[in-house]
Amino acid sequence: MNAHEIPVPHLTTAHSGPLGHIEQVILNQVAKIEAWFRQKWQETPAPLTSSVDLRHAGFKLAPVDTNLFPAGFNNLNPEFLPLCVQAAQSALIEYIHDCTKILILPESHTRNKFYLESLHVLHTILVKAGFIVRIGSLDPALKEPMELTVTNGNTLVIEPLQRVGNKVGLKDFTPCFLMLNNDLSSGVPEILEGIEQRIRPTAKLGWTSRLKSDHFQYFDQVAKEFAELVGIDSWLINPYFSAIDGVDFMAQEGLDTLAEEVDKILALTSDKYATYEIKEKPFVVVKADNGTYGMSVMTVYNGDELRQLNRKQRTKMSSSKGSQKVERIIIQEGVYTFETMPDGSVAEPVVYMIGQFVVGGFYRVHQGRGIDENLNAPGMHFEPLAFAQACNNPCSELAVVDCPNRFYSYGVIARLAALAAAKEIEAIGGE
Repeated sequence: MNAHEIPVPHLTTAHSGPLGHIEQVILNQVAKIEAWFRQKWQETPAPLTSSVDLRHAGFKLAPVDTNLFPAGFNNLNPEFLPLCVQAAQSALIEYIHDCTKILILPESHTRNKFYLESLHVLHTILVKAGFIVRIGSLDPALKEPMELTVTNGNTLVIEPLQRVGNKVGLKDFTPCFLMLNNDLSSGVPEILEGIEQRIRPTAKLGWTSRLKSDHFQYFDQVAKEFAELVGIDSWLINPYFSAIDGVDFMAQEGLDTLAEEVDKILALTSDKYATYEIKEKPFVVVKADNGTYGMSVMTVYNGDELRQLNRKQRTKMSSSKGSQKVERIIIQEGVYTFETMPDGSVAEPVVYMIGQFVVGGFYRVHQGRGIDENLNAPGMHFEPLAFAQACNNPCSELAVVDCPNRFYSYGVIARLAALAAAKEIEAIGGE
């Protein structure tokens, strides 16, 4: 099988070319798939918010990362804000049916205008959903309310957090629900330890304790069950992976073991490529098992590359967000992206969910990166997905190759990842 470039929908421009095998299988079994998801969400409630990075290689459509603290709400198509509001109302009634006051706990990125724009959109969604919403900072250095200007002259007020007994809030505001939009890469702050309020996602899902490999272990289970349901090889939607401890890039410790694991994943992938007559060269992505922001990530084509890293490469891999030392590594089968923008820039879809509902997404685009590289890097930009019906429901009045129906497959795979995250949450005692 040759992987051909798949033109990306640019705003209202649709995919062209024949449907891939996975897309055909999914679009032929919509009723069965939706009934299955309905049952699964009843068994295991979806995370309150999530975003899923997908890679579409034509022959394979798979998630490569699932974020429970999404920070790109500003990149969604603004036309679908009502869909976000409706999803938030539905999800929050399930979580907090008796609550009206929400306190958002954001990242401390007061200088990152893109994050502030995302925070403003999230705040707007919750307000329009009918809640009283304020923002409290986990930064102990903030002593007074701070007003920040975001795009189009909109403002956000971020206020210092206070703790009274086993509850946190603001000077004149006691919330009944805390929405965490901070991945806690530097650890759970003392002010949140032992609180008796409802908080979503739970602080136990911050990157100091959450592992990508745990998530993909649950995704492996979900993918196999779904593949059996629709009659496909689960590999077509599920990347191989493994994980190891005890790696120290600067001291060059554990690199031989890491190289051996890389070669094992490459061998498994090579066998599948041979089975499906895929002519591309297999690769793996090596990254911090508990990291975010596209840091500590590298593409590798054979294990020996890890034995020959120069100091600059080792330094880049040695720490993640918040200067946290990288010691545990996930080795993940690389999934090509053959999606490109009209100017040739490489792209990958990111799908956003509120509760069990797909509410939109965007393309992460990078002009300076290749089809086998991490696109979450400086120089990237975003293009909103032009969902005519979002991607949670195919339109029977359109041809199957039309844009919204192509996006439906993205929504299905993203929901599988959210279901894996739900199982991950359940395993740590729920939220």
